[in-house]
Parts: sequence; C-alpha cells; structure tokens
Amino acid sequence: MARGGRLGRFALGCLCCLVLATGGPGGRGGVSGEGEVAMPEVVEVEMGKTALIPCQFSLPENGSYAYIHWHSFDKTQRKLIISMIRDREQNTDPKLKDRLSILANFSLEIRQAALQDAKVYICQVGLGSAGVAENRTTLRVSKAPEPPVIQKTDTGITASDSEKYEIAKCISRNSYPASTITWYKDEEPLTENGKDIEIRPMHIMESSGLYTVQSTLLAQVTKDDRHAVFHCQVDYSLMGAKQTIVSKNFTINIHYPSEEISFVINASRPVVKEGDSVTLHCKADGNPPPEYTLVKLQDGEEEPLSDVSGGKVVLRDVDRNQSGSYLCKVLDLQSFAELNASVNLFVNYLDVPTVRIVAVDAEKQQRKHTPRDGDTLLLTCNTTSSGPVEFQWEKKGEGISTDHLLKLTKVTYQDMGEYTCRVTMPEVPGLSRSKVASVVIHSKPKLTTPEGVVYVKEGEVLNLTCSVFSVQKPKFFWSAKNVTSHPLSSRNHQHNSTISIQVTEAILASGINCSAENKLGTTEHQFMLELRPAATKPGVPDSDEMLKPKESNGVIIVAVIVCIMVVSILGAVLYFLHKKGKLACGRSGKQEITRPDAHKDEIVVEVKSDKAPEEAGLLQGANGEKKSTGDQGEEYINLRN
Repeated sequence: MARGGRLGRFALGCLCCLVLATGGPGGRGGVSGEGEVAMPEVVEVEMGKTALIPCQFSLPENGSYAYIHWHSFDKTQRKLIISMIRDREQNTDPKLKDRLSILANFSLEIRQAALQDAKVYICQVGLGSAGVAENRTTLRVSKAPEPPVIQKTDTGITASDSEKYEIAKCISRNSYPASTITWYKDEEPLTENGKDIEIRPMHIMESSGLYTVQSTLLAQVTKDDRHAVFHCQVDYSLMGAKQTIVSKNFTINIHYPSEEISFVINASRPVVKEGDSVTLHCKADGNPPPEYTLVKLQDGEEEPLSDVSGGKVVLRDVDRNQSGSYLCKVLDLQSFAELNASVNLFVNYLDVPTVRIVAVDAEKQQRKHTPRDGDTLLLTCNTTSSGPVEFQWEKKGEGISTDHLLKLTKVTYQDMGEYTCRVTMPEVPGLSRSKVASVVIHSKPKLTTPEGVVYVKEGEVLNLTCSVFSVQKPKFFWSAKNVTSHPLSSRNHQHNSTISIQVTEAILASGINCSAENKLGTTEHQFMLELRPAATKPGVPDSDEMLKPKESNGVIIVAVIVCIMVVSILGAVLYFLHKKGKLACGRSGKQEITRPDAHKDEIVVEVKSDKAPEEAGLLQGANGEKKSTGDQGEEYINLRN
C-alpha cells in the first residue's frame, strides 16, 4: 500500500510538471513529447444554436492516442467535462450531459448554446509513451436584439428656442453582448452637443443575462420640425459580425401659434349658381388648430354661421340671397392673437322666363287679347338674371328664333301649338330655364271634309260625316229632315258630326247641306249626291265611298264628241267593206265584227289607241266615270240594234 501511494504521488507530480510545461490552464499550447494539438483561438456561436470546437493533433510515427479530455476553464477553475478513452465517451458533468458530445474527429459539440457556455475550452490528448499534448479555444456566445420599440411623447411638444423637451425613447431588448443606439433626424445622425440635443443612454442586465438598452432623446424643436422624420438605429454584434436594425419612422406633434390664415370657397365648378353646394373653408397654420368663427356680413352686422366644424361650413342649395361677404375669425389660444380673413361669394341666378302673347289685327293694327285667324302674334320672352343671357324659341324640338321676340304673321290654325322659350347664361355652364306657351288661334270653323260627289243608290241608307276644325266647340246643322244623328266626336279641336239618311228622289234633287257654327262665324258644306250607274265597272265607287272628285262639264262634253267621231269613223269603215264585198252577211241580215267572247246580241268594234294614258283618260262614259289604267289602251264600243 505504501508503495502504491508513492507511485500515485509520483504520477501526480508528473502531471503538475506537464501542466506547468504547457503554460498553465489558461495557456495557449504546451506540447510534451512529439505530439501537437491545433485549435482555433475563438469560436463564435449564436445563442440557442450548436457550437463546434475542433481539436486536431498529430501522432508520432506508428503511434496512437490513449485518451481525449475536454476541460472547461472559468476564471480560475479548470474542470473536466467530458472524455473519450479507448473510443468510449465518458461525461463527467451531469448538467451538461444532454448537450455535450465528442464527435468522430474529436471536436466538442455543445448543443443549444447558452450564455453560461461562453468559456475557455481545453482539449488534452494522451499520446501514450509520447506524452501529453493540449490546446485551448475561447467560445463566445451572442444574441441579436429584438426590433427596437419607439415610445414617443404623447402630448404635443411646444416649439421653443431655449428649452429641451423629451422627443422619444428607443428601447432594444434581450441582446448579448449589449447593443448601442444612435438617433437619426431626416437620415442625419444626432449627437449630444450640450446645447439643443441631449441623449440619455441606459443599460439593464436582465435575470437571463441578456441586455436591455434604452436611449432617451431630448431636443429643442421649432415650427420647421413639424415635418421632420425621426428613427433610431441599434448596432450589435452577432457571431463576430457587426449588425444593425432600425426602428419605424415617426414624426412628432409640435405645438406652435398661428401666424397665417386662409379663407377659400370650394365648389364643384369655378362659377357658382343657384342650387349648387358650396364649402367655405377657413384654415390657420397653427397647431393645435385654433377656434374658428365664421360670420356673414349683412348691412354692417355680423350674422354667425351655424354647423361650423374645423373651420368648414357647407352651404347646400345656395340661392342669390346667400351672395355677399363672409368673415373668418381665429383666436389662437397659445399667443391669444386674433387673425381675420374674408371672402366674397357670388351666386349666379336665372329666373324662369315669362312669356306674353299679343295679337295684332292685320287691318286695324289694334292689340287684342284673343288671337284670330289672319292676325299677327307677338310672343315676348323676358327673364331676370345675374348676367347676359341668350334666347332660343322652339316648336316641336326645332329652333325657330334666337330673339326674345317671336313674330308670327297671318296665323292660321296650323300655327297653333306649344312654343318653348329657352334661356341660357353662356358664362354659367349648366344654367338654363325654359317656359312653354300655348298658342290658340280662334276663328270660325274650318272645313276639313273633302269636296266631291257622293255616289248613291236610291233607297239605300247613307252615312254622311261633316268635319271641321274649331277651338270652340261648334254647333252642327243639317238641311235634311228625318235623319239619324250619331254622337258628336271631338279630338284636338277636330270635330265630326255624322248622320244616317235614306236616299230619296227629293234628297237627290236638293242635296244635303251641313253647317258648323261658333261665336266667330259659320262654315257650310254642300254634299253633292249623284245616282250610281246601274252597270258599274271595276273602279266605280259604291255608296260606301262617300266622296269622289267631281268631273268637269267640259271633260264630259269632250268625251261625248270623241265617242261620236269614233262611231262615225266605224260606220264609214263598215260601209266601205260592204261595198267591196268583203263583209259576209248571215241569215239574220245583221253584220258582226266581234271578239270571240262578245255577246251574241252585240256588235263590238275594237279600236286600239296609241295615245298616252293621260290623253286616253279623256275617253269616259256618258256618266262621267274615268276608265281604269287597263282600259285606256283599248276601247270596246257596243252598237246595239
């Protein structure tokens, strides 16, 4: 036992000599024997990630290692944490058991690196008979901070040339090592100068070992700083590299008194007219906004406007009475100064025109209230407006005059209707007014029944209609007795009276007279009745066709003369043929020149005419009826025995 104790003390003394030979626990490299260990001086790792500390060594020729020992050195304490002996890993630190490993290349692996892992690590290699060699590496653990948070002053900052106010705080949390903060204004860095800028930094170590860094910016501000943009920048180190992160931009609320004031009119168009909506907007350049008072100046007095909000008031559906001067008054609560501004509002207007109709007698040149047939009408259009106007007279949508006076000469019932006077203001787009005037022409009834002959048949019942145009409802009178009167029909001043009567010899002889009467006179119409021929050809009107154009007596005479001449010529031709013996005679002693479809008891002579249809139209029957177009090319004359 004593001998064994002496051997142990000897081995311990050798180990101490080895440690001293390597320069101590914190030394960089001592080598004993022929072995040599190579390690980096520093290894960087991000907190929570895996750290790898390499350990490389060379062996003598035909040599091998006996063990690998990994030690941690913290301040003055050297501690064995893990070993590998004969390819077997032995973990001697229970706290690090789940996070430490020796890899196949003898590197030390530390998983989920924490701040406590930031130490010096020593790799010791036992080389058997060649001795012992070791080296060391410093492990550094870092963590990036969270994005910076800005806490700016909620209340307004008063503009001042002498006093500094707190602008904002910039806070950067949970970094390692501690970060630094720099302030920027309009992208220019701010530094404390002892005058108008002051920066107060603060470092706080949390219980986790991480740092929270805070910087407070104080400065003197002016009115010009109301648009300045501020932010802070955090500089930190991560795994040996310099990194930065910036905050969001922000502006500050600066309080300053009003110096200028503006008062404007906002409208949908440059020129305001009645019916538009107008906004009066008063704005001062102070902050916070001052109190606004809007009034209308009326006869030297101030009439306050209601519903004023933030210096604005909306006037809806404005009219001409709202034209005038408006005043905006501002009282600044910081400087107690009063500012004023005024604006003039002019509302254009155009009244609905009035139309006056005057009738002038064409003969007496006297003005009358009731227009009559043949008079001259003067339609005058007048209006009131805020500016020059243009007139346009229209009838049925078509323009007929551009003067305010419309003159209609020798009017008839055809001039009746609605006339529109349209007035516009060229200087005010969209402003237009119009007035419709109805023109009524008074006269005695105007006959609208067509002239002509009514062909009838004795004994039949005949319907006759008398039509007139009259503004006043007329009275109808018929000359015939024993008639059946139908209800009077009227539409648009057109009046119709219809009767039913049986045709007699007396009616045929006298005809029927219709008269229409109103307060201005009477109009008569004579219905000419003629007996319808017994044998009618196509185109001859029956009793249902009431009116046909009346034939002229001269035309009838000409037609009779032509017929006589044709018969004479035909008689001469027949006599000539009989003398020449070219006309065969039958038993009956009658001679026929006939068409195959002629009647046996008729002698038909065909006479072809090359006359134009207009000339052939003169060939008519004795009863005055015209031949149809198809009958004018040929004439068939029946010569009866």
